[in-house]
Amino acid sequence: MFRTLLAGSALVAAVTTIALCVPANNALAAAPEKLWEWSKAYGPECVFFDKKEGVLYVSNGNNDAMKKDGDGYISKHSLDGKVITEKWATGLNAPKGMDVVNGRLFVSDVDALVEIDLKDGSVVATHAAPDAKLLNDVAADSTGAVYVSDTMGNQIYRLADGKIESWLKGDTIAGPNGLLVDGDNLIVNSWGVLTGNGWETSVKGNVYSVSLAEKSIKPLTVKPVGNLDAMQPLGDGAYLLGDFWVGKILKFASDGSVSEVAALEQGTADFDYDPSTKTVFVPNMMKGTVTAYTIAP
Repeated sequence: MFRTLLAGSALVAAVTTIALCVPANNALAAAPEKLWEWSKAYGPECVFFDKKEGVLYVSNGNNDAMKKDGDGYISKHSLDGKVITEKWATGLNAPKGMDVVNGRLFVSDVDALVEIDLKDGSVVATHAAPDAKLLNDVAADSTGAVYVSDTMGNQIYRLADGKIESWLKGDTIAGPNGLLVDGDNLIVNSWGVLTGNGWETSVKGNVYSVSLAEKSIKPLTVKPVGNLDAMQPLGDGAYLLGDFWVGKILKFASDGSVSEVAALEQGTADFDYDPSTKTVFVPNMMKGTVTAYTIAP
């Protein structure tokens, strides 16, 4: 998901309402119902569902996901896909994962964690991560500390009390990507072992649990799952996972099993999920779209 990606051909209507089913490859997985699609996204990497405000934020600018070119921005949308403010926060490079803490939207942006005021979209702080190669997903814990994965650097940073530093580093988690905090643990999914040829992997990624207190790492999957990106909680130790290259949404169950929920398209990036309506909001970096589906996880 991090090479130079083109958004595709000319884009038409901004939001279309559709009742179309996308077939899944797994006979046991119900086909997702496509609700709407925003087709004017610009290299969208992440959708963040702000449950308190009932809005969506989309990180745009990842047609070249490693380039510091200043063309990145955050767009703000209603839950039916309509644009509230297309360029709500600007002046970014290639923004990716997001989370909200105390009225601030924290966004990873290549080698920095950017802090944005939710009231007006202004950038209030930029926290440069020392030696970061490509910052990716973002998650906050109950204390307000913010964690951000460095997929190319095989490490995870932590921002606390205004200071960002490397919190976990090493090859045990190869290509850490999606993050979420579940109780006393940071759940991490991984892209896999990079070969050195772009984003090609020799071993695909897995899911891990990392103790926030001790930093001890526990594998949750017994064999490689995929080139993992998105991750959302379902409760009771279950998670939705996204495999970017094959374009599938997967379900990780608490017993360690992984099953297919929906087969979408290559380029399926860091989606978010509304459990109350079973709606998943999916950015596709390759197509330049954000699409909402109902699913049955």
